[in-house]
Amino acid sequence: MQNRISLCMIVKNEEQNIRRCLGSVGDAVDEIVVVDTGSTDSTVDIAREYGALVYHFTWNGNFSDARNASLEHATGDWILFLDADEELAGESRDVLRRITASNDIEGYFVRIINYLGKEGWIESCPDLVFRLFRNRSDYRFRGAIHEQIVDVILERNGNARYQVAEDLVIIHYGYLHQQIETKDKKNRNLSILQQELAAAPDNRLLRYHYGVELYRAERYAEAAAELVKAANGIDPQTIYLPKLLRYIVLCYQAAGMPHKSLEVVDLGLRLFPDYADLYYYGGLCAMEMKKYAQAYDFFQKALATPEQRSYYAPFSGLRGFRCYYQLGRVAEIFANAEEAMRFYVLSLRDNPSFVPALERITALLEPQKDPVYAENCLNQLCEFCTPEANLLMGKILFGLSAYKLALKYLERGIDAGAASPETELWKAICLIQEKRHLEALRILNNFDPQHHLYPLATLNRLLCFWLRGNRRKSRQIADELFAMGLSAETGAVVELLRDSSGRRRTRPVSLGTEGMNLLLDIVARALDLGEVGLATSLLERLDKGSLNQNAGVIGELFYRYDYLEEAERYLSLRLDTESENVCILSTLAEIKQRQNLYTDAADLYHKTLAMEPGEPRHYVKLIRLYEEMRRRTLEEARTRYPEVPVFRTLLEEAQLKTWITP
Repeated sequence: MQNRISLCMIVKNEEQNIRRCLGSVGDAVDEIVVVDTGSTDSTVDIAREYGALVYHFTWNGNFSDARNASLEHATGDWILFLDADEELAGESRDVLRRITASNDIEGYFVRIINYLGKEGWIESCPDLVFRLFRNRSDYRFRGAIHEQIVDVILERNGNARYQVAEDLVIIHYGYLHQQIETKDKKNRNLSILQQELAAAPDNRLLRYHYGVELYRAERYAEAAAELVKAANGIDPQTIYLPKLLRYIVLCYQAAGMPHKSLEVVDLGLRLFPDYADLYYYGGLCAMEMKKYAQAYDFFQKALATPEQRSYYAPFSGLRGFRCYYQLGRVAEIFANAEEAMRFYVLSLRDNPSFVPALERITALLEPQKDPVYAENCLNQLCEFCTPEANLLMGKILFGLSAYKLALKYLERGIDAGAASPETELWKAICLIQEKRHLEALRILNNFDPQHHLYPLATLNRLLCFWLRGNRRKSRQIADELFAMGLSAETGAVVELLRDSSGRRRTRPVSLGTEGMNLLLDIVARALDLGEVGLATSLLERLDKGSLNQNAGVIGELFYRYDYLEEAERYLSLRLDTESENVCILSTLAEIKQRQNLYTDAADLYHKTLAMEPGEPRHYVKLIRLYEEMRRRTLEEARTRYPEVPVFRTLLEEAQLKTWITP
């Protein structure tokens, strides 16, 4: 005769989840026992729709008491317990029936897939949990939170045998950001765990769970201290030790102590030499400490690890796309764009949904400078077969100021029915940057005055006329903006736009962070259109303090658009007050190199090396400068002495030389 299975659940206000959960079990269980701890929504009604036996339990702050109340009403031979934010994977129904036919197993650890993150980026993390056991009156949960029954069963039955059933899979949605925030899980769990620890301070498992909750609450230093207490003296065979060590590494890293993280990584890898997560986070910490060779080695070893054990609860992608992505970052640190591109492509191929890799690939293609080449490469690499994929690509390109190419992808997405006010605004801005002003204005004029993007749409209407030199319309729209009640900073920038349209000189303007960010965006868009005069007319209205403080960023903007003289002027201005700014010195060196002023460039690169001897890119840039100097010198020598074969040979060697990352 087939064993009967009881599904036991405790719930409260789970109307958003319980239907999915109960629908997943179907005929895999023989009865459903639901203990409700005080729902005020339709949870109970939904449970009854699925034939559940519903009982009410007054919540007393103890999960085990509520769980045990459900067991009291269960009549099956086996107990399966789930939470409402979980579901049984479809292929697991037959597995459940098969494994409960066993006569010599008392309970099963099963595979759970935890989904983490929030809308836009959700990932999975597998683990092993104990969820299925025989129904006996003396098998009862204990612990107010993260309630346990494994040890209880062994205490009651010394001969009890457990097995792992990895083909029985539970999917858990409770770690998704929205679920955590809605239920205020962090504060609830911390409060209960503190009470439990006060009563049982030597309970390692409780302290482990407490440390994890502190980590989730972003109290990293406290979390590390609690987790270290839980780890000291622990049995190396403890099933949650790999996760415990990983959390200690994460806590130290988040607390700004990467050196401590690396110490724990070293210890952990002695115990678990095939644990990809430790290699990966060791790599991140080594990068943070600028130990790039060690980081490279860590990431390569993570890629080489075998399939991870379920009780490691490995995070997704640490043996694949995440490691490839970090190796791409290392390559970029060595100024090796070709190698970086190779790793980013491997990352994207391993996970086509991994947006950071696509973002870096797109940036390396420099779509603002060569949109045709960038488009060809992107279309070979990716399939933009959905409106959402086109809009994502358009958004990435828009963020890189590659307006011409961004417009193509945005239009494809919008034309396929994926329009939104945000995408329409992006499209209008791209049209402005393509000098298609009438089309842009048609979109901008359609924004409802009540919409939250209306002020931004109006500002872009102003920019449309300002860029065209229409002073009357610029002033008119500026007055519309003032009537909306702008912040002081935004108002100051709008006033700059209005006044720069005429010949009237005004007193210099002082801008803070908000106003300066807006102004720099406008300056960048003017430079993108080749309107250097308009960009300069705005910057000339700044007071000396605002200009000096932001001269470095302004200079970088001019350099991005290849206005070398203006870039050098602003960067040098900032260098007068910040003589050891490595970024400015490096950009000035690049400018001198492009101007063929090699000696000046070499002097500047040497300064960056002296200030940051641990940064490989400074060595790479200096070596490349010397290679360019050598090639130019050989070209000149060969031109002057064409009959001398040694110059021809040396020049051919120089031209064939390619850069390889160490």
